[in-house]
Amino acid sequence: MPSASATPPWNVRRLPDAQGRAFLVTGGNAGIGYFVAEQLSATGATVILGSRNPAKAEVAAGSIRARVPGAQVRAVRLDLADLASLEHAVRSLDMNHLDAVVHNAGVALDDPPRQETRDGHELMFGTNHLGHVALTHWLMPLLSAAPAARVVTMGSFAAKSERLRLDDLQSRKDCRPKRTYGRSKLAQMYFGIELERRLRAAGSTVASVVVHPGGALDSLTPSRPPVHVRTTRARLSAAPVAVLVQGKDAGAWSAVRAVLDPAVRGGELWGPRAFGLRGEPRREPVWKHLANTSVAAQLWDASCQLTGTDLGAIST
Repeated sequence: MPSASATPPWNVRRLPDAQGRAFLVTGGNAGIGYFVAEQLSATGATVILGSRNPAKAEVAAGSIRARVPGAQVRAVRLDLADLASLEHAVRSLDMNHLDAVVHNAGVALDDPPRQETRDGHELMFGTNHLGHVALTHWLMPLLSAAPAARVVTMGSFAAKSERLRLDDLQSRKDCRPKRTYGRSKLAQMYFGIELERRLRAAGSTVASVVVHPGGALDSLTPSRPPVHVRTTRARLSAAPVAVLVQGKDAGAWSAVRAVLDPAVRGGELWGPRAFGLRGEPRREPVWKHLANTSVAAQLWDASCQLTGTDLGAIST
């Protein structure tokens, strides 16, 4: 018989207590990031919503407080497309440690033309990937001050079919919005895997985990007015695909488990159980192209150069 002290099975609707811990969720004001923040708030932890739009972040924080009695949630201005602003954003957290950051925020363009951040980087690569690289650099002292902090990178199932072009990271030669988005998320995932390698080599207490939400649609996402309102028409139109994909509330489950579950280890990839598209989170094999350490190392070097960061002692 199993012992009474055995760890109970993971339950996405019965999360462990996390009082006294602090988590930052980038892009926590909308989409999957909102639901990551809402679910983490229910554990008693302090949750900080990082958003480039303070007004929207305050609305999201209010929605979480309305649904989670006693929620300890607040907002901080965080613009990943403005690298020079990130040091101040981290200082404004006014904390002496951080137990986890969920790198979730992102930009997805549907149509040309190619756009750039204020630093001159292609908008999706610059925001989704480079912004999180620089943010990790500034957060590392806070993460290292926690007993066992985690960096959780939210990738995308769209990255599974993409391959990086190291000679065209900024999509100057090949700028097709959907492909550029997929590659920006793939770059994030490479960075999360490489970050774990370097953390272990440095003997750090911080761990890096990569997750993805599967297929997460607004039309299958429960309403959280005024943050998100699902119409009856949208719900009915999405019903036929509900057997294959899920809402953004369920898309958040992999990231939430990566933050909270002590059984999750650095360097792992977590996603939905059913074909990687829907269902409760499970560990899955690291995608073959993500295991390419040469590409990961070259991307690391290029990313540090483009952001002007070295990530301190873990940049081996």
